[in-house]
Amino acid sequence: MLDIKSIRADFPILTQHVNGKPLVYFDNGATAQKPQVVIDAIAKYYEEINANIHRGVHHLSQVATDVYEESRLKIQKHLNARHSYEVLFTSGTTFGINLVANGFGQILKPGDEIIVSHLEHHSNIVPWQFAAERSGATLKVIPMNEKGELMMDEYVKLLSPNTKIVAVNHISNALGTINPIEFIIEKAHEVGAAVLIDGAQATPHLKPDVQALDCDFYVFSGHKICGPTGTGILYGKEKWLNQLPPYQGGGEMIKEVTFEKTTYACLPHKFEAGTPNIAGGIVLGVAVDYLNAIGFDNIEAYEQELLDYATKRLQEFDGIEFYGTSEHKASVISFNFTGIHPYDVGAIIDKLGVAVRTGHHCAQPIMNYFNIPGTIRASFAFYNTKEEIDIFIEALKKAKTMLS
Repeated sequence: MLDIKSIRADFPILTQHVNGKPLVYFDNGATAQKPQVVIDAIAKYYEEINANIHRGVHHLSQVATDVYEESRLKIQKHLNARHSYEVLFTSGTTFGINLVANGFGQILKPGDEIIVSHLEHHSNIVPWQFAAERSGATLKVIPMNEKGELMMDEYVKLLSPNTKIVAVNHISNALGTINPIEFIIEKAHEVGAAVLIDGAQATPHLKPDVQALDCDFYVFSGHKICGPTGTGILYGKEKWLNQLPPYQGGGEMIKEVTFEKTTYACLPHKFEAGTPNIAGGIVLGVAVDYLNAIGFDNIEAYEQELLDYATKRLQEFDGIEFYGTSEHKASVISFNFTGIHPYDVGAIIDKLGVAVRTGHHCAQPIMNYFNIPGTIRASFAFYNTKEEIDIFIEALKKAKTMLS
């Protein structure tokens, strides 16, 4: 059981008012709020140990290096990665996907195939389009059904010996659908394809075990799990990270440089060129510790309560259309009111202190499937409450009355 009152006290932003109303923050799918322990850790780094890391002989550099690498070990344990050097610090999910797609773009050839799904965020579509254009490979798409679920029978038909990489999200950011990634990974491996899982929307709600999943790559963003913006993780199996070329060149990623030839550093430094976001990497480990102390089983159970309660309350409305009605969902609800633009609803309830996301959520192919411009998306976190959902419902009633 979660002590929600105590948890909410950890998040100073939740005490503020917006337009004279208590803030109700239901835009967690875009970014999570930060607990005081994370905020304090950022200040502590700059106040006490700010220095560049790796190879520095002075005290502060050694301390900063040790703490930075301790954070990598925390995340290795969190993901159950086999080796710490399979855990790469990035600036976020988008960077991690681009790193892998850029590498595949250099090793794929005409006739090879890339598979993505209809449920992907643009960040897991566009980089693969780049890779296909550069290599001459073909991009194929797993279709979805009206419930917002991927059609696994069609996926199996798409697979062939030419399939080299399958890239799908663990949870849809736009609909909340939890995809059957275990099945997706297993079937891809049967034809010798690698699999990248976009875990940006999954890691706030559950604890992935990359060895149990047997995925080849798993990416996520720090800011969605109560960590700093500009941070993220790319997990990659050692064999693949060794095979892929570096994404960027510069300091840290080299073993030896001459004007004639450069040799690359060992993992993980091969992919970590330049001065990293040192404070962000360290504090990401603090955020992971914070969430693990609460417990992901507790988070999952409580957020399911919020999802069920919000769904029931929203069903009280006439003229409401839900998008993404899969049986297996995270705490995300996408919906519209008949004849009302989602932006107008979002703008009105903002005046009442309620923050939601409206638009296509960087998932335009999903909106095109439903023939809509976008949705109203409410996404819940473990620090939200049923009382906030009630405020949300009352705000929607006012908005609907004004716009009808």
